[in-house]
Amino acid sequence: MKATIRSTLLLGGTLALLAGCATAPSHPPEVAPQAAACPEGVPAGARCLRGQDSAKAHYLIVMPAQWSGVLVVHAHGGPSLGEPKASRADEDIKRWAITVSQGHAWAGSVFRQGGFAVTTAAEDTDRVRRIFVDHVAKPRRTLLHGQSWGAMVATKAAELFPQSWEGMLLTSGVVAGPTTYDFRLDLRVIYQYLCNNHPRSDEAQYPLWMGLPADSKLSNADLTARMNDCLGLNKPAAQRTPEQARRVRTITDVVRIPENAIIGHLRWGTFTLRDVIQRTGTSPFGNDNVRYTGSDDDAALNAGVRRYRADPAAAARFAADVDYTGRFAMPVLAAHAINDSTVFVEGSDTLRQRMAAAGRAARLVQTFVDSNQHSYWGDAMYPPLFEALLNWIDKDEKPTPDGIAALCRTLRAATPADCRFVPDYAVKPLASRIPPR
Repeated sequence: MKATIRSTLLLGGTLALLAGCATAPSHPPEVAPQAAACPEGVPAGARCLRGQDSAKAHYLIVMPAQWSGVLVVHAHGGPSLGEPKASRADEDIKRWAITVSQGHAWAGSVFRQGGFAVTTAAEDTDRVRRIFVDHVAKPRRTLLHGQSWGAMVATKAAELFPQSWEGMLLTSGVVAGPTTYDFRLDLRVIYQYLCNNHPRSDEAQYPLWMGLPADSKLSNADLTARMNDCLGLNKPAAQRTPEQARRVRTITDVVRIPENAIIGHLRWGTFTLRDVIQRTGTSPFGNDNVRYTGSDDDAALNAGVRRYRADPAAAARFAADVDYTGRFAMPVLAAHAINDSTVFVEGSDTLRQRMAAAGRAARLVQTFVDSNQHSYWGDAMYPPLFEALLNWIDKDEKPTPDGIAALCRTLRAATPADCRFVPDYAVKPLASRIPPR
């Protein structure tokens, strides 16, 4: 009797599974892309295609004159706020034309929505891959390239669509999850402690984790003017007042960013943080237990900065959209500039730790670059990364940092100034750069 019941249950489960498979929704059909004039910077002889996918995301596809059979799907940096524009893809391919120069096809989605929406961007990234396969050509290999914030998109796409990719390249990547952005709340509270003009004392007050109230009309120019008034960033250092110089030094020493990065990070901590909060409802970031060090008077600083506690539900919502586990099904090659002040190199250690914890340590190779640039390191630096990743996939030749550095010199016949890989660099944990909380 028990055996009969068990058999019946198994049969019922099997039928339910088959029924579920039979009724599983298919992807909406995608319209074929249309031939279009190539934007400036695309290598001669390339063919360009444009379109808007079923989710209304604009995209650009570039086929080289002599195709290697490799498709590189690019996830761009950002996030860009406001309504996405098709011209964003033109900016991306101009920067990454080296991909096409190497003979690889390039496909990039602009993403259906602006702002901090990682999961939908990952879906758009896979969708442009499907459009290429269905309407352009069948690639021999498909690589996923995440640049900067696009690495957040790529790592999400790699886990959501593991069968779509055979290798992943992450450059200047945001790979430390939500913790990457904690320091921008730190910057916000320290700036307000020093300057008290964002908001001003005669303006409506709000918790700084909001970035800005949703109805605020503050512009980039307004914020820059306030920063210049307090910090004198628009003046040579010698022309700043002693108080302005002290404030700048406090920020650079405590937050550990160069002064030329202050404006950019405070803008993110204002406008992009507002976008995050509109998505999460309240703050996924907090600083209630952080002790700041490096100022002339740490006791006064820690007593004077505003303190906030992250909301666990908001943190969970944010992580669900943007974070990854490290259980990647394909080889992962990552490269990061040692002195990148936009996305700290120490975040690379989080990628290593997560892939190791997921049992995927053997699928990761990391290398580092002697540069302070975030967006692009020069044409000599990327071909060896693509070739090393393809050799790993095609020939099972796992790359090494030394081998990538040597490959750079071989491919480019380059001078040491062109190939700036640092094979023996040992990255420190992110907690050595951003105070843990």
